[in-house]
Amino acid sequence: MKVQNPKVKAQTSNFKLPTLRPFGRAQGRLCSGQASNFALEVRRRSGENVFRCYYCQKCTVGCPTAYVMDYKPAQVLKMIQLGMREPLLKSSAPWLCVGCEACGTRCPNGIRLAPVMDTLKYMALEAGYAPPEAKAYALHRSFLNNIKLFGRVHEATMLVEYKLRSRDLFSDLDLGVLLLLKGKIPLLPERVKALDQVKELYRRAGQ
Repeated sequence: MKVQNPKVKAQTSNFKLPTLRPFGRAQGRLCSGQASNFALEVRRRSGENVFRCYYCQKCTVGCPTAYVMDYKPAQVLKMIQLGMREPLLKSSAPWLCVGCEACGTRCPNGIRLAPVMDTLKYMALEAGYAPPEAKAYALHRSFLNNIKLFGRVHEATMLVEYKLRSRDLFSDLDLGVLLLLKGKIPLLPERVKALDQVKELYRRAGQ
């Protein structure tokens, strides 16, 4: 489009658009050079380069539990970059992540949020913050303890531990009985053959 006003033309003749550089590994390293200790720790412990996020929000759009999180997945990454340690470690977002990997599949920079969320969970527990989603944490611990015990999930014993931890003894009890009667939940657990290797993984993780 031609500029009719000569004054406007003179003002815009020397105007140049800024050069847009592709976002990649080099820019991620550059950003991390000015990052907070919190962001660097999350990157180290999760193995995910959180500095590569440019907030396109594709992870949030694809997340099945984003609608119940206090901070959406993309917001979590931005808060990590900004060093907002305490609000994140107190938030419900990490505990409501189901680890479905939809975020990592959609991310144009290959950032997997599931390991990041797990890292935030462990950091919150280490810092002494009580999980805001008590039932989610009860299920989390029950699942991990069941894997450690049998090398695989045995639904019946895992659900018993979950009910005791959550103190929610009677909800969905009729559904559980129905599944047992239909043979959908085995009564007796089966241990994997390489159970010692599974326990070794737990030992390395400090569990």
